[in-house]
Amino acid sequence: MTPIRHNHTDADPVLDAARDCVLAVGVRRTTLTDVARRAGVSRMTLYRRWPDVRTLVGDLMTREWIAVAAGAMPPDAGGGHDGEHSGDEAGDGRPVRERIVEGMVAGVAAFRSHPLFHKILDVDPELLLPYVLDRRGASQEALLGLLTSALEEGHEDGSVRRVRTDLQARSLLLVVQSFTLSLRTMTDETDPDLSEAAFLDELRTLLERTLTP
Repeated sequence: MTPIRHNHTDADPVLDAARDCVLAVGVRRTTLTDVARRAGVSRMTLYRRWPDVRTLVGDLMTREWIAVAAGAMPPDAGGGHDGEHSGDEAGDGRPVRERIVEGMVAGVAAFRSHPLFHKILDVDPELLLPYVLDRRGASQEALLGLLTSALEEGHEDGSVRRVRTDLQARSLLLVVQSFTLSLRTMTDETDPDLSEAAFLDELRTLLERTLTP
């Protein structure tokens, strides 16, 4: 599977500082001065790259969400997330479809337990609205790339239903995005049949059935 790459490696100390600030006080109460102080850099260093906190937090979310998604996908035949397949199935002998389903369900669970995602959803949910209602962000584009690569492998080994790949990838992202953002509006933790775990099992069934040829 083609690895996801992004361009913020040299900014990791700043993004780490931004993450700490947002986790402490939320986005609206975070300032570039706070981030600069925590990162040990000057404010001008930040202003040259990020004109405001929201731009910085946008890059932070991209880094964090890509890492969650890439980490959720089970290893391939190369023993990692970006190895090469030596045959028609995943490295553990399962069809690629199973690896896709497992990765997407694990990704939803990982997003929902991610502390930064929790903080933004609880304190600054308006930051997520543009990416739900109006446009795709950098992290969504990266996730589509990861999905497209996986689906193409599934088409090749015959384990994934053949349909136009970009349509299939975008449809899958819509499904898991809904589960990620809205699941808590549907769960009832007093009822085991309506728990988060039960919904994740149902998501696994939905994905398996839509991807099976």
